[in-house]
Amino acid sequence: MYTIDRIGARRIGEPEIARHKTAIRRPSYSLPIKCLLRDGLIHVETSVFDYGCGHGQDIELLRGSGIPCDGWDPAFRADGEKQPADVVNIGYVINVIEDPRQRDEAVRAAWALSNKLLVVAAQIEFAAPDKEHAPFGDGVLTSRGTFQKYYTQNELRAYIEEQLEADAIPAAPGVFYIFKDEAAKQQFLATRYRRRIAVPRKRISELRFEQNLDLLEPLMAALTQLGRLPGPEEFAQSAEVIARFGSLNKAVTLVRRVTEDEPWADIAQRRTEDLLVYLALSRFGRRPKISQLPTGIQRDVKAFLGSYSQACARADTLLFRAGDPAAIDAACQRAGIGKLVDNALIVHRTALDQLPPLLRIYEGCARALVGDIDEANLIKLHRFSGKVSYIAYPEFDEKPHPPLRLRVKVTLPTLGIDFFDYSSWQDPPLLFRKEQFLPADHPLREKFARLTRQEENRGLLDQIDDSASSSRWQMRLTESGCAVTGHRVVRAAE
Repeated sequence: MYTIDRIGARRIGEPEIARHKTAIRRPSYSLPIKCLLRDGLIHVETSVFDYGCGHGQDIELLRGSGIPCDGWDPAFRADGEKQPADVVNIGYVINVIEDPRQRDEAVRAAWALSNKLLVVAAQIEFAAPDKEHAPFGDGVLTSRGTFQKYYTQNELRAYIEEQLEADAIPAAPGVFYIFKDEAAKQQFLATRYRRRIAVPRKRISELRFEQNLDLLEPLMAALTQLGRLPGPEEFAQSAEVIARFGSLNKAVTLVRRVTEDEPWADIAQRRTEDLLVYLALSRFGRRPKISQLPTGIQRDVKAFLGSYSQACARADTLLFRAGDPAAIDAACQRAGIGKLVDNALIVHRTALDQLPPLLRIYEGCARALVGDIDEANLIKLHRFSGKVSYIAYPEFDEKPHPPLRLRVKVTLPTLGIDFFDYSSWQDPPLLFRKEQFLPADHPLREKFARLTRQEENRGLLDQIDDSASSSRWQMRLTESGCAVTGHRVVRAAE
């Protein structure tokens, strides 16, 4: 039996596999580390171990940011000690191991080193190059003599869960989180669907409020974050507030008198919706018992929904409605945000939080399968087919008409995921009328709308749909004697 420390171990007659050649040098963090940083799962108080670290760029970058990190690699860091850490990353390792037994050993060894969280990343079929390779085992041999196994998203998830007997949560295509602690997992999932809300503004001035800003402002921040009265462990200054005001309730009464009740009622409603979205989507794994939930979420359930059974029943009703095309169609028509087309509602990612709970659950079902696609600007909620598409237009904010680069389509009834890469297209589709996808309060909406008005006044958008090709648009500009500079229409001579 081979060990994972031996590079190129092979049986007689088999080609030599040069695993070390798969290690690449990159100027920035790898995708799994980017996901961990994005989701706040690693920070200066979190230890990280990179299992199969290659040349060690992630280690150097994390250490440069003050995050304690070490690693091991059989080719480039063989003398490194395999040591436990809060978070262990085994990124793009299992897909280069040609022996299935060694592959299993590697992922289980990394899991054993993880105190809190393991992140597993592997190549998925979308990343496979177009050129043909020689089949080998359950993967392929490349022209460089390396082995690659390309997974589907669902296949990778099933493999991880089979090996570790734990839920694998998609963080991005080909990247999964596996938590050691159930409460930590549920806290992450709940936070994923919790919206950010601004603290209500003070309406009137009151002397006692002004004299106690040192305590009341932090209390207001906690009330905004939670939507309810905080527990002792959720607000560090609880004892001081009680000593000064007699109780938290008396302090809250003063806050609401100064700011009005309505904003706080809106916050409570939004937190209730966030909780229902989280509970509905928790059905994608094994919904936890209430005793397995973090204390804060247990308090949320009691404050907003009464009992756990009532909360789950309401969440299940929403989840089942998310599978009803008529309900999705009606919700899309009522949403009042984004662009409604014949078969879908298309919104900018900044508008997701403003969608009604049913559509947030609908999109959340797709995200539970594919993870977060950070480069996607637009989300297309198909009204009748049970599909959600994530569409990436790089430089959406900067370019007046950005080209299409990537489209990921998730088909919920079949759990299928399709990737469409447009990065090599010579004549890619462009995006027009960008403002129609944005929420009303987006800071760039008026800037984009002004460009659209200029283009319409010049007749530039006549017979131009919202995804005309680059060559078609260039021809239209040439015919009209116009050019677009920044987000302004000018004469071509200018």
